[in-house]
Amino acid sequence: MYLADTNVISETRREERANNGVRAFFRRSRLEGETVHLSVVTVAELRRGVFRLRNKGDAKQAATIEAWTEGVFEAYAEKILLVNVEIGRLWGRLRVPHAEPALDKLIAATALVHNLTVVTRNEKDFKIAGVKTLNPFD
Repeated sequence: MYLADTNVISETRREERANNGVRAFFRRSRLEGETVHLSVVTVAELRRGVFRLRNKGDAKQAATIEAWTEGVFEAYAEKILLVNVEIGRLWGRLRVPHAEPALDKLIAATALVHNLTVVTRNEKDFKIAGVKTLNPFD
């Protein structure tokens, strides 16, 4: 089972123009019946993107991205993993001695607790935490 990082989910917005490896990963996971989860952190990061666009005055693009993110949240509704006490405890440990990147470490803690492979372009920060990773962009 997998936990898709924000950069991978964001790539899917490009649909047919998305990276071939990302498209192949999602196609393969569907065919093989592998569940792909999202972290609530990814939900927050996607929403942040919408509000950053609004803050810059780009209401049209913000509305487009917001509609897309709502579709993602609906599609993954039963597969969004929340932060619980076990994840919070592990996150605290993972942040020492290197506190940053805090959000990636929260995703890493979620993956470790649920025994998931993080699908990401940014393998470095997750491997430091001892998380299994898969880079579909390669």
